[in-house]
Amino acid sequence: MSTPKESGKKPAAKKTPTPKKTAAKASAAKTASAGKKTRSTAGKGRGRPSSSDLLGLLVLGLTASLAACAGGGLFGGGTTDTGKTDTATTPTGQVTIRFLDVGQGDAVLIRSPEGKTMLYDGGRSADRMREHMDTYGITKVDLMVASHGDADHVAGLVAAAEAKPTLFINNGIAPTTQTWKRLVDGLEAAGTKFQKANNQVINLGSVKVRVIDPPAGMGKDQNENSIGIRLDFGNFHALMTGDSEKPETQAWLEEDRPEIKGPFQLYKSVHHGAANGDHAAWLASVRPENVVIGVGPNNYGHPTKTALDLYKQNGIRIYRTDQNGTVTFAGNSDGTYTLTADR
Repeated sequence: MSTPKESGKKPAAKKTPTPKKTAAKASAAKTASAGKKTRSTAGKGRGRPSSSDLLGLLVLGLTASLAACAGGGLFGGGTTDTGKTDTATTPTGQVTIRFLDVGQGDAVLIRSPEGKTMLYDGGRSADRMREHMDTYGITKVDLMVASHGDADHVAGLVAAAEAKPTLFINNGIAPTTQTWKRLVDGLEAAGTKFQKANNQVINLGSVKVRVIDPPAGMGKDQNENSIGIRLDFGNFHALMTGDSEKPETQAWLEEDRPEIKGPFQLYKSVHHGAANGDHAAWLASVRPENVVIGVGPNNYGHPTKTALDLYKQNGIRIYRTDQNGTVTFAGNSDGTYTLTADR
C-alpha cells in the first residue's frame, strides 16, 4: 500500500535528503572560508608576541579547557560500558534505524557507522526475528533493550539471544511467562550482562544511547513501566518509549526530563497508536518530524483514529509497518536523513 497522506505536510520522498542539507553545507563552507581568511590576516606583519598577547593566549587556553570539561553535558564524556572514551568530534557516516515489520508488535534494529548493533524490542515471533537477522546480516548484538515484558515486544528477542548480546537492559519487573524464562535462559547461556534501566548513557560506537528509566510511583504495570531510549548522532535525534501510556509520559513531563525534549527527526508511536498513548502535551515536548507505528492485524483497533488525528494535527509524517513494511531511516550527523520503505 502507499504511504498514508496527512494534512499539513507531504510525506517525505524516499531516498531524498531533507532540503536543509544543502543549506548546511553552504553554511559550513562559508564558515570554513571565513576561518581561513582570519588566520591568514592575523599572521601578517607580526613580530614576537607581546606580554598582553601571551596573557590572552593563556586565558583562551583556560577557557577552552573549561569548555572541554563542561562539554560532556547531559549525554557526553567519560568511559562507557564498551570501555571506549567518548570524544567531542563530529561523527561521520550514518546511523541506520530500521523499524522491522514484525506484525502487531515493536522491533527496532539500530546500527552505528562502526557496525555496532542495538535491538530495541523484538516483536512476538522468534521465526520472524531470525528472518530479519538473516536479511540484515546480524550475527552480533552489542546492546539489547526490552522496553517492557509483554510478548509482542520480547518473544522475538529469544531468537536474537543467539547473537550473544553483550548487554541486556530491562525494567526490572520480570513477567511470570515461559517466553520471558526462555529469553533469560538464552541470555544467560550467551554470557550476557544484565542491567536494570537507570538512566545509563552508552556509546554504541559514535551513536549515543540514553536510557530513560520509568518515573517513580508507576506500580507494577508493564506498559506504564516502559523503558524509553533517546538516540543522538550529532544533530540527528530519535526517541522511542515502548508502550508507555499517559500516566508514564505525563510523569516524565512533570519530572522535566531533558531526554524527552525535542525536536526529534524520528519518533516511535507510543503503544502502537493506542488512544491512551500519545497526547498533545507529550507531543508538544517531543516535537517529532516523523512517527513510525509498529502495527499488524489486531483486535485492539491500533492505530486508533484518535492517535492518527493527533499526528496529523501536529503536521507529523506517518509511517506504518502494516502498510509500509520495514521502514528504514539513515541519519547523518548534520541532522539530515533519508528514508526507505519496503512498500
